[in-house]
Amino acid sequence: MYKFLSVWLSVVGLATAACAQQQQNMNGMQSDHKILVAYFSATGTTARVAETLADVTGGELYAITPVEPYTSADLDWHDSQSRSSVEMNDPASRPAIRAKAGSADYDIIFLGYPIWWDLAPRVVNTFLESLDLSGRTVIPFATSGSSSIANSAAELKKSYPALKWREGRLLNRATEKTIREWVGKLGL
Repeated sequence: MYKFLSVWLSVVGLATAACAQQQQNMNGMQSDHKILVAYFSATGTTARVAETLADVTGGELYAITPVEPYTSADLDWHDSQSRSSVEMNDPASRPAIRAKAGSADYDIIFLGYPIWWDLAPRVVNTFLESLDLSGRTVIPFATSGSSSIANSAAELKKSYPALKWREGRLLNRATEKTIREWVGKLGL
C-alpha cells in the first residue's frame, strides 16, 4: 500500500510540475532571448496589439515615432498629394524617426505596422535601416482594414535579406489569447 501511495504521489508531483511549467510558459515566454517589440502606429490600432504582444512575450516595447507625426489629413488615402500617398508612391522615401532602439541587445524583434498600399509604411524602412540588425530574427505583425500581411512581409524580406525573417501574422482584433497562441506556435 505504501509503495502504491509513494508511486502515486511521485506521478502527481511530476504532473503538477509539468502543469506549472506549461502555465509559466503560457504566462510569458520563458526564453533566453531578449525581445524587442518595435512598432509604428499612426492611429493607435497597431500600438494596442504591440502592447499586448510585449506583455505576452516579456519584450521591451519601442514605438517607431516619426519626427513629424501623421495628421488625419496626412492619412487621407484618397488624396494623391497627402503625405502618406506621396511617401508610399516613392520607394526611396524614408521619413525621419525620433530615436533609435538599441538593437545590439535584442535577439528577436517583433516588427509591427499598419499595412499601407499593401506594404509596410516607409517609416518602417527608416527604422530597419537605422540599426545594424544583421543576423537578428525579425517577426513581422500587422494590422489592416483589407490587406493580408503576405505582400508587405515578402517585400520587407526582399529588401532586407541579411535578417532572419520568420513568418508574420496579421493581428486584426487580436485578443491576448490569440496572441499567446501565435507566440506559442513560434516556439521561441
